[in-house]
Amino acid sequence: QLQVVESGGGLVQPGGSLRLSCVVSGFILEYYAVGWFRQAPGKEREGLSCTSRSGDITNYTDSVKGRFTISRDNAKNTVYLQMNSLKPEDTAVYYCAAHPSPWRVCPTHFEQYDARGQGTQVTVSS
Repeated sequence: QLQVVESGGGLVQPGGSLRLSCVVSGFILEYYAVGWFRQAPGKEREGLSCTSRSGDITNYTDSVKGRFTISRDNAKNTVYLQMNSLKPEDTAVYYCAAHPSPWRVCPTHFEQYDARGQGTQVTVSS
């Protein structure tokens, strides 16, 4: 059974940092691209970043470029999202998703991914 589980969310002050983890099970991570998404109340789900199987494709949406970093550790079946310089507008539920993909391809849309997590809440507030 394909499963992805996010963790690491919480309450952080503006300017602070969090590192989210996405642990996958039921499949071998090295054969999958993994994306991070978020959805704020009243807004559509937004794609943030994706790591391809090769690891060198790490697309970032403009709102998080320079602040968020995606990385993967295939040996631990885990993908991380390091989030720095957090802003109140980063408050959302954060999701990860995995999909079997060609070597240097990242699916764009959440619905394209076979395995999708339940999300972890990130709240940025003073």
